[in-house]
Amino acid sequence: MRSETGQGHPERSEGAEGGHGLLRFAQDDTASSPIPARYHLCFDLEGRPGWQNMAIDQALLEHAGAGERWLRLYRWVPHCLSFGRHEPALRRYDRPRIGSLGLDVVRRPTGGRAVWHAEELTYALAVPGGALGGLRQAYEEIHRLLIAALRMLGARAEMAPVRRTAALDAGSCFASPAGGEIMIGGRKVVGSAQLREGAGLLQHGSILLSGLQTTVHDVTLGGGPPDLSAPLAEAIGRSPDVREVAEAVASAAAGRWGGTWERTPVSTELLAGAARHEARFRSPEWTWRA
Repeated sequence: MRSETGQGHPERSEGAEGGHGLLRFAQDDTASSPIPARYHLCFDLEGRPGWQNMAIDQALLEHAGAGERWLRLYRWVPHCLSFGRHEPALRRYDRPRIGSLGLDVVRRPTGGRAVWHAEELTYALAVPGGALGGLRQAYEEIHRLLIAALRMLGARAEMAPVRRTAALDAGSCFASPAGGEIMIGGRKVVGSAQLREGAGLLQHGSILLSGLQTTVHDVTLGGGPPDLSAPLAEAIGRSPDVREVAEAVASAAAGRWGGTWERTPVSTELLAGAARHEARFRSPEWTWRA
């Protein structure tokens, strides 16, 4: 079974990036998970190429199908343009211009529309399929914890009202918000998409730190809707440190859901699982299919 949808103060966790640590948190009374569970918390902040990031997320989805729960926070090096799973990339984007600019490109396993991954932090949550309810319920629950994290950083973030989701050819992920997405001052600060496959659920998304999404507009054939992104830096009056934002997301998740959170690095075993998916995400045929 596969279904998709696209573009939802706790105690602070401690520990060094990539290290191990076992942390237990009292469950917040607003949490949606009735039974505290064990989570793997992965800070992967040095940056990886797009094809490897997507292969790791696909591997985490497999782990989720086996009953595990993961929250991975990561970056993209080099900066990368990602397409949604069902986007008509060749009809929508200027491939020669993208090549001449030397932009890295990948197609995500999830739905939604294009995102420029530059000055941002990406989150990926992989859990068993029913852990957070149905697809829409999970989407909004994850966005509630992200709103809590952004408010911890001083941003007046809120959830967008329900509205019709824009068509796949309607521009970047940040060009028009849909119901349940995260806004600051009427503009979008987080773009998310999800995939349910087998017994697992994957939702990942981009939290804009200081960059805009104008690159998507610049490489769209015939232009597209204007960029309506809202970088966190504009909302809080400073450039946020990526680790500070990652810690806020981790703290908000632990405070909302309770349970045990184990700092888990990207292990050799996880990379071996991701390696089985790398050929697909490196393939021009997959990336540029119409």
